[in-house]
Amino acid sequence: MLLQTVCGTHWCLAGGPVACAAVGTRSDRRQRRPRGFWVVWTTVALDLVGFGIVIPVLPLYAEDYGASPAVATAVLATFSAFQMAAAPLWGRLSDRVGRKPVLIVALFGSAAGSLVTGLAGALWVLFLGRALDGASGSSYAVGQAAVADLAEPADRPRLLGLLAAAFGLGFVIGPLVGSLAALGSRELPFYVAAGLAGVNALVAIVRLPSGSVAGASPGSDRLGPLAALGGAGHAMRRLALLAFVGMAGLAGFESTFAMLVDRRFPQLDDPSIYGLFASIGLVMVVVHTRLVGPANDRLGTSGALRVSLFLVSLGMLVLALGGAWVGLTVALLLLVLGQGMFGPTLSAATVETVGADARGAALGLQQSAGALGRILGPLGAGVLFGRVATGAPYLVGALLAASAILLVERQAGEEAPVTGR
Repeated sequence: MLLQTVCGTHWCLAGGPVACAAVGTRSDRRQRRPRGFWVVWTTVALDLVGFGIVIPVLPLYAEDYGASPAVATAVLATFSAFQMAAAPLWGRLSDRVGRKPVLIVALFGSAAGSLVTGLAGALWVLFLGRALDGASGSSYAVGQAAVADLAEPADRPRLLGLLAAAFGLGFVIGPLVGSLAALGSRELPFYVAAGLAGVNALVAIVRLPSGSVAGASPGSDRLGPLAALGGAGHAMRRLALLAFVGMAGLAGFESTFAMLVDRRFPQLDDPSIYGLFASIGLVMVVVHTRLVGPANDRLGTSGALRVSLFLVSLGMLVLALGGAWVGLTVALLLLVLGQGMFGPTLSAATVETVGADARGAALGLQQSAGALGRILGPLGAGVLFGRVATGAPYLVGALLAASAILLVERQAGEEAPVTGR
């Protein structure tokens, strides 16, 4: 018969003191934040607020310059194309020179990209602005590496989830700020995003701790992205492929969502579309802060990835079928739950796979693979949306998420040993 005992403030059904100690340990971990964590969190959060200001209206902004749905999504894909090329390089550089200088350069680059986007008088200048922003778009991956440096191994999924909440917060505050700015003009949100990134960079120069990095192995800066990861290269190829497949469908959804709402609900204006994105971001914050840690504790990394991808696949299917407001609400809830768990859990799996001297490179490679998904996903979704049917991108997205579950199954049996803390 199980005995009921008191363990701190927790009641537990226990067979002995070990079970109680485990509960107490989880409680202590929930209260612990490593020193410097919130400084990194705030820096990344403010950068993502600027991202949240720009993204919701960007496809419609491109259409103002005569872009078709396919070309409008190509504007979004341009950001990801340049991010794909630059992220592994920035990540590896942060392993050698530290996280702070790379974060500061990324913030100044975001400011320049948003400013050029707002000043665009022609479609090609709009592409240029997104290219500048993408080439410097490494703040999130480098921020993840900084958190991994600070965190104990058992705390990483939870703390990476909290950092991912900055992304959700960006889609709460960013769209709210953007909706107000859009009342002035469609260009004004981009100026606001540029100003925010510039001020954030200046503050980061003062507030971000310089810290230290583990130090990459000699000569690793001359190696390719996978070779620099040493024996973890094979496992990282699997994780990078998972990042690509998992992100392609999601990126197709994000890049066409504003146009989908515009077609299905023509009565909504730009501020209303911003409001929808803010609602998505609010739920995302709850998922990141309340569900990611417990899901990884209970299901493990592989199990949490499977569940998240299943929810994404189901949400895409519901979105493709329509269903007016009810269908849209159910689809968005499933997508936010799934995506909210997928991102930080995949990052935790990546950090666990490599040593301390290669975290920036590994996370940069993961971000690069995800960026490739953000290139091909929007391009394919734009063609499907404009030439096949409005629901076609989401059917394809459902299939991609389902196929990613198979990748998780194969990866689960090939975990590489962690080579450093």
